[in-house]
Amino acid sequence: MGQGFLQIALTLCIVIAITPRLGKYIARVFLGESTMLDAIINPIEKIIYIVGGVGKKEEMTAWQYIRAVIYSNLIMGISVYALISFQRLLPWNPNDLGMPTWDLVLHTTISFIANTDQQHYIGETTLSYFSQTAALGFLMFTSAATGLAVGIAFIRGLTGRKLGNFYIDITRAITRILLPLAIIGAIALIALGVPETLKETLVVQTLEGGTQYIPRGPVASFEIIKMLGENGGGFFGANSAHPFENPNGATNLLEIIAMIAIPSSLIYTYGVFANNLKQTWLLFWMVFIIFAILIWVTAVGELQGNPLINQALNTELPNLEGKEVRFGWAETALWAITTTATMCGAVNGMNDSFMPQGIFSTLFNLFVQIVWGGQGIGTAYLFIYLILTVFITGLMVGRTPEIFGRKIEQKEIFLASIILMIHPIMILIPSAIALAYPISLSGISNPGFHGISQVVYEYASAAANNGSGLEGLKDNTLWWNLSASFSILVGRYIPIIAILLLADSMSRKPKIPETRGTLKTDSLLFTTVTAGVTIILAVLTFFPVLALGPIAEGFKLASGS
Repeated sequence: MGQGFLQIALTLCIVIAITPRLGKYIARVFLGESTMLDAIINPIEKIIYIVGGVGKKEEMTAWQYIRAVIYSNLIMGISVYALISFQRLLPWNPNDLGMPTWDLVLHTTISFIANTDQQHYIGETTLSYFSQTAALGFLMFTSAATGLAVGIAFIRGLTGRKLGNFYIDITRAITRILLPLAIIGAIALIALGVPETLKETLVVQTLEGGTQYIPRGPVASFEIIKMLGENGGGFFGANSAHPFENPNGATNLLEIIAMIAIPSSLIYTYGVFANNLKQTWLLFWMVFIIFAILIWVTAVGELQGNPLINQALNTELPNLEGKEVRFGWAETALWAITTTATMCGAVNGMNDSFMPQGIFSTLFNLFVQIVWGGQGIGTAYLFIYLILTVFITGLMVGRTPEIFGRKIEQKEIFLASIILMIHPIMILIPSAIALAYPISLSGISNPGFHGISQVVYEYASAAANNGSGLEGLKDNTLWWNLSASFSILVGRYIPIIAILLLADSMSRKPKIPETRGTLKTDSLLFTTVTAGVTIILAVLTFFPVLALGPIAEGFKLASGS
């Protein structure tokens, strides 16, 4: 028991150490300051800008930035759909795989273009190496860079700067952050035993005389951007529980750090932009404490095990169902909370096998989206809650709602409300429709409270751009492919549009001098209120489905039935 919690504690200490260093570096990149990579990257970027016809000092308005995001993502999506559809005619297809069904290709393309990477397929038997790398691997970089660019544009707007240029931001996100870290990480994974090859599936004879097929491929390069970019889509169907994606404790630690490094560091990046590191650390510790509590709740639930099994065996055993022995209950619990907190979606065990406490915690992460949140977008959500808290507390104490020296008015609250309302709409309405037809549409294999959690989790994962799932649903059907695609699209792009419009509105407001009536947002009291408002809003919105799902399942297990 002690060793498991020690592993968790050491991992969290590494995260704390990385955050200010990487956060400062990201800020320098997007503030246009010099970095150690300038000598290598500047000539490459110059060529990219010339070929793309992008002026380095060209600023975009909010709607120009929005159009750039949508048009570029649309073109990339169409290209990837075509590549996957014609994969039989393309190179790097040693297993001669053909085209999947059109709805599966559509869902896969939309999922990866939106940084969700929800998979209704098994990678090693569905997609060629070319489709995995040139198509999906490409989107893993660009979708992550898109989210990072939007997050930086939002931070610029909040701190009174112009939004910037999307094409420059996405280029810098890839060339100066994602690609360098991915190269270093891929080399480390190869050194630790993750394969990187274009050879076909290996056919071997077992000791019993049978035939075994061992899939392989360019896994290391795929795996690292999967984690760094909060993508989560696995090269293999078993995802990071597969021994080729995540063979040992060292790779497990590296991949957890890769998952959380950029989202946690972006909070510090905001502090550099705003020149307010005090507020940065208050927000960081607020999120960190919520994160640590969710890990503790999940880990304790797994350590205590299933009461029905323990009662039958007359002993106390941890819940090891659906877990890899090389990771155990502690590292699997830490991974599950990290992957849902960062909106990565990768798994190193079966989330479906967690005790109700773990399912509650993972769903909670998907509902609030700020612990730590996705690539760039999660940081924006954190400040959306901060803006709402300023508005609510300002009304309560009779002070003018102001944040960062700028007034919060009707337009900002309207846009913030849209951002926060779209998410539950894209979860609860499709879930209600699917649950109305538990066999034909939902494909629930586990009826009862757990089946409700499976359906709600699938749409929460889609709308939150997470991609993980509680397995047990027959999700590779026309209904799930199309309905999940709709939740992914709306859950991704409507908030992006509102986020950029909100940032643009804040950037245009004149800065008001601070007075005695100004509400301080960089205090421990206000940060505590922010945490309370966030949790209350999430509970008010999603408590009914939590009560019908993991909470009810927990009471049922506790009663011994």
